Amino acid sequence: MVRSVMRMAAGTALAALLAGCSMGSMFGGSDDASYANINASQTQVAQAASGAMPAIATECPPIRIREGAEFYRTYAGNRTSDPTALRYQGVLDRVSRNCVVSNGVITVQMGAVGRVIVGPSGGDGNITMPLRFAVQRDGLAVFSQRYDVAVAASSSSANEFSQTVENVAIPYVGGEQITIFVGFDN
Repeated sequence: MVRSVMRMAAGTALAALLAGCSMGSMFGGSDDASYANINASQTQVAQAASGAMPAIATECPPIRIREGAEFYRTYAGNRTSDPTALRYQGVLDRVSRNCVVSNGVITVQMGAVGRVIVGPSGGDGNITMPLRFAVQRDGLAVFSQRYDVAVAASSSSANEFSQTVENVAIPYVGGEQITIFVGFDN
């Protein structure tokens, strides 16, 4: 009984499949000769490409932690050569960016996550981490802004901080080297 039902279902499915092959242009095919062998001319391709953004603009510029600005330290009594005088040390753990490209402008949202380590001369309290976000195009700054990030430092818990910068608009013509930098503003 089960075998005969399965055979009937398989036969019906096969018949429907074969019938579909002979339906001609019922579901979108066309026998109209005006649609045969349509190809765009070189002029049409050039016109369509002229309004498109350069391929590199569809990618977000790289984001890097600026060399020499990876950490930030404060010392008691300005004793920078004495490790026991270290009050706080800030480090950057992660940086990220997200971009939208439209009409010759790259709009960037960028962020950084870091942590504060309490040193031997430090203690619990509120401190400020000076972060700088900058964007360079062909070696010249097109955006640079310092952000004072408040952190509640505690010697007994994780002291994470984050800063996000939104809607930084960077004009983009094509072929430029654009880099985003993040670091402590020493």
